[in-house]
Amino acid sequence: MSPRSAFPAAPELAVTRWFNTAANPTLAGLRGEVVVIEAFQMLCPGCVSHGLPQAKRIQHAFGDDVTLLGLHCVFEHHEAMTPVSLEAFLYEYRLTFPVGVDAHDPGSALPLTMSRFQLRGTPSLVAIDRAGRIRLNAFGQVDDLIVGATLARLIDEPRPLAADESKPDTGNA
Repeated sequence: MSPRSAFPAAPELAVTRWFNTAANPTLAGLRGEVVVIEAFQMLCPGCVSHGLPQAKRIQHAFGDDVTLLGLHCVFEHHEAMTPVSLEAFLYEYRLTFPVGVDAHDPGSALPLTMSRFQLRGTPSLVAIDRAGRIRLNAFGQVDDLIVGATLARLIDEPRPLAADESKPDTGNA
């Protein structure tokens, strides 16, 4: 087994609604791209002071080289965390990248994507390589240099071959 195959595959997102995009992004649809997910809550002080400003810096510094997604994970204060509140929050904080609302299973304390990714809380930052593997899953404040170096490494890695490109051409038509 090569060292890269030791990285876990990223599970699919479970999102009930998207903001700042007409599309409904999926990780399967983003395969081949470097993806960063910033998991946050509107009422999380660390998200407002560090996580979301860092996401904006990632968006500014890496532009189209990285697909940045926000994931609003509601695991407390459910009554205050409505789509109307989130829409106003995104506008006031000038967040322009796509933001999805993590689906909630009524039988669980944690939202679905948060649980699937084994996030410990918010803010959390997840970096996914072009092959769809989790290469960084960090909770709390992550130094910009670590994030930048990780993303630069992932951007420089070759795109994985598509299934039909990996078969040798036998010349038979």
